[in-house]
Amino acid sequence: MIGRLIDGRYQVRSRIARGGMATVYLATDLRLERRVAIKVMHGHLSDDSAFKQRFIQEARSAARLAHPNVVNVFDQGQDEDYAYLVMEYLPGITLRDLIEEYGSLTAEQTLDITEAVLAGLAAAHKAGIVHRDLKPENVLLADDGRIKIGDFGLARAATANTATGAALMGTIAYLSPELVTRGVADTRSDIYAVGIMMYEMLTGEQPYKGEQPMQIAYQHANDSVPVPSATNDKVPAELDELVLWATARDPEHRPRDARQMLDQLHETEALLRTALPTGSTAMQRTMVLPPAPAAPFAGSDAETQVLGARSAPRNDTGPAALGAATAQLSTIARRRRRRAPFILILVVLLAAVAGTTGWYFGAGPGAHATIPESIVAATPEEATAILTDIGLVVAEETEAAHSVDVPEGAVMATDPEVGSSIRLGEEVTLVVSLGPREVTLEALSGLPLDDVTSALAAEGLTIAEPVIQQFNSDLDEGLVISITDLDADDGPADLSQGGSTFEGRTIQLAVSVGAVPVIRGETAEVATQRLADVGLTVDESREIRSYSDDVAEDRVIGLTSSDGPRQPGDIVGLEISRGPEPVLIPDVVGSAWLDAKATLERAGLVIEYWNTQSRLIAESSDFAEIATVTQIDPDAGKTVDKWSTVRVRLAVS
Repeated sequence: MIGRLIDGRYQVRSRIARGGMATVYLATDLRLERRVAIKVMHGHLSDDSAFKQRFIQEARSAARLAHPNVVNVFDQGQDEDYAYLVMEYLPGITLRDLIEEYGSLTAEQTLDITEAVLAGLAAAHKAGIVHRDLKPENVLLADDGRIKIGDFGLARAATANTATGAALMGTIAYLSPELVTRGVADTRSDIYAVGIMMYEMLTGEQPYKGEQPMQIAYQHANDSVPVPSATNDKVPAELDELVLWATARDPEHRPRDARQMLDQLHETEALLRTALPTGSTAMQRTMVLPPAPAAPFAGSDAETQVLGARSAPRNDTGPAALGAATAQLSTIARRRRRRAPFILILVVLLAAVAGTTGWYFGAGPGAHATIPESIVAATPEEATAILTDIGLVVAEETEAAHSVDVPEGAVMATDPEVGSSIRLGEEVTLVVSLGPREVTLEALSGLPLDDVTSALAAEGLTIAEPVIQQFNSDLDEGLVISITDLDADDGPADLSQGGSTFEGRTIQLAVSVGAVPVIRGETAEVATQRLADVGLTVDESREIRSYSDDVAEDRVIGLTSSDGPRQPGDIVGLEISRGPEPVLIPDVVGSAWLDAKATLERAGLVIEYWNTQSRLIAESSDFAEIATVTQIDPDAGKTVDKWSTVRVRLAVS
C-alpha cells in the first residue's frame, strides 16, 4: 500500500498503525497539498457488508461533528477493493502511550485531558451520537498541545436503548455494566468509559484485571469501581467522588451526558485551585490587574501636555495683547535656534552610525553570503568556483553520502546546509554523492503483501503501481509470488529469492489471488460461472475439443493453454472432452503372441483371453514364446473406444 496513489488523489507515504479492521497510513493530499491520515479497511473484510457499513458509519458520525476536540474527517470512498477514510493528521501520541511512559498522571494533567475529552464527547452527545468505544488508544495528544478523540467506527445514534447486537463491541476494559449484561448503550455508557480512563490516568492501571475477558466483564457487571486514592494517595477526594459518580453501576446514578459531567468537572477544578500546590505547574486563578492610575497633567513630564483652555476675549486686540503675542513667538523662535545645532549633530552621528553599520555588514567583517542552491548537482570544481566567487572558503576535504536524486560524484549538500547565510570568509564543506545506496534483500516471496511492501519501503525502494494480481495454485491469497527490479542495468531482475539492488529503484510485485477454480469434469455452464466469480471471462470462440480417457464427453477438461500466468480480467477458452479416442483394432491373427500382445497394448486396448486354455498358454513362459493368435474379437479393422476389451484365442504350433 505504501507508495500507492489512492483514488488518484492521496499518495500513501508510510504506515502509522494497524488495527483489527483497518490500517492507518500517512498520506499526502495531492489536490490540497496537505498531510492527512488515511484509514484503509483490510482487504479480507471488504466483502463483509457489516464491516463495510461500520466503516462508512464512522465517516458519517465524525462528519456530523465540527469541534476542536474531535478528529476531523475530510473524505470517504472506495478505490478498487479498498474502502478508505481520510482524516485529519495529528502528529503526536495517544493517551495510552502517555500512561505507559509515565504511569500515573497528576491531578492537573488528568483534569486537562478529561476536560478536552468531555468537550468533544459533549458535542457528539448533542448531535445524538454515542461513541461506544472510548479508550486511551482513541484519545490523541498532538505535539502542539491539542487533544482530540477519534475512531467513531462503533458510533450509533443515541437513542434511549441503543443495542449492540449479538456480540459486545468495544474494548472490554471500558464497557459499562449495562453493555455487559443487557447489550445496550446510551450516553451514560460513554460516561462510564470516561470514568475508567480517569481512574487509569490517576493510578496508572485499570480498576479490573483478569486473565480472561469474561473475568473482567464479570467485575464490571457485579463490582463497584474502587476510589483512585486507594491506589494513589496523592489523588484529591474531589476526584475520587468524580470517578465514582461517572462509574456508578446503575446508569441512573451517573451524569446523563458529557455536558453535565463537564460542568461538574469545572466546579471540581474551581474547588481544587485553592487545595492544589501553587507552584509553577499548578492550576492558578487568572488574575485581573486593576487599571494603572492616570498621571496628573500638572507637573507631568509627558511631552504632550494639556494647555490652559482659557483664551483672550474677542475684543482683546489692543497693543498690550499684540505685544504679549509677539513676546511669546520670540521665545519659541529662540528655543528652536538653540536646539538646531544639537539636531544637526544628532543627524550627522546617525548617518555615520548607519554608514558604518552598512559597511560592516555589507562589505566589512560582518558581511554575509547565502550558500546558493545552484551548487546542488554541480561538480565539486564548479561548486568551489561558485562559492569562491561570493567570498566563501571551500574546505579541502569533502564528505560523502548516498543519494537517490543526485548523480554519483556531484555535490548533493553542504555543511552549513544550502540556503544558510554565513559570514564572508567562513569555510564550507562539500558533501559529494556516492549515488544510490546498495540494498541487499532476503528472500521475500511467499510472505504477506503488507510485510513485503513495508520491508521494501524501509530500504528506500519504490513499489510500482498497480501490484500485479495473479492466480497461483501454490500460494494462498495475499502472498507475494515474485519481486522484480524494473531498473536493473541488464533489464528486469528477479529478486524473489533475495539479491542486491539500489535505493530508489522501482520494484514490481506480483501477489497471489489464490488458485484458479477446479472445473475439470464440470459442464461448460458451471465452469463459466465459477471462472466469472474470480474475474475470468470465457470466450466461446476459443473453445477446443480434445479426446480424454477420464473425462466424459462434453465435459470440461480444463482451460486452453496460455503464454503466461493468468490474472483476474483475462479472457480464457475451455477445453471440452470428446470422450475416449477411437481405436482401429489391428490385424494380429497369425502373429506371434508376444508381438501381438505388444501391438494391442500400444493401441490402447485391454486384452482378455478367449478361454482358460488361451490364458494358460499366455501365462506359461515356455508356451508364450511359441504361441500364435488364431482368433480375435471384435474382428480386426473395426473401430472401438480406447481401452476397450479385445478377446484373443491362442494356440501352440
